[in-house]
Amino acid sequence: MNRRALFQVGLAGIGVAAMPGRAWALKYFPKASGKKWAVLYATWCGSARDAAVWISEGMGGIADAFDVREEADLKQFDHIVVGSAIRMGKISPELQRYLEKNRPWVKDKVRGLYTVCGNMQQPITQEVIKSQITDHLAPLCGADSVPAHVFLGRVTPILLEPEVREMMKPMGEYDNLKRTECMAFGKEILSRV
Repeated sequence: MNRRALFQVGLAGIGVAAMPGRAWALKYFPKASGKKWAVLYATWCGSARDAAVWISEGMGGIADAFDVREEADLKQFDHIVVGSAIRMGKISPELQRYLEKNRPWVKDKVRGLYTVCGNMQQPITQEVIKSQITDHLAPLCGADSVPAHVFLGRVTPILLEPEVREMMKPMGEYDNLKRTECMAFGKEILSRV
């Protein structure tokens, strides 16, 4: 490669890096749809984010995925799927605040709910679904009678805060989140609308 070509490639790279951060905001190349879909999620280790993307894939890629920390204005969306990683039996404080603040308009748009948790690497039971979805996430959204799912998650210790990492040390690193399970849930949500 000659110097001129190298210089041009370098300038192109700088131009791409200089694009505003919001232009990259977790857009996952959704397909056109008659209605606008969003998946709003909160995550600690990225498992709820991956579930959001895979749920959208199961829906044919029509939903944009938004981390609650983006503080995205989702009022223009027709349908919303809400999900969160679970820590100590609760969703993230940021998602809880978002839902409490926006419940008046969110409640009519929620089409699906999900959580992602380690569950001590045990199978998900009806009791887990009740405690995480029915008794916790659904009331925060003001939603009922929508598809709901609890996925087994993963732990990536390096992404945890030091005190949480120490507490989770006996569990080790694991990954039980299944793409096929998330995609099937996306198909289920879409089939019910």
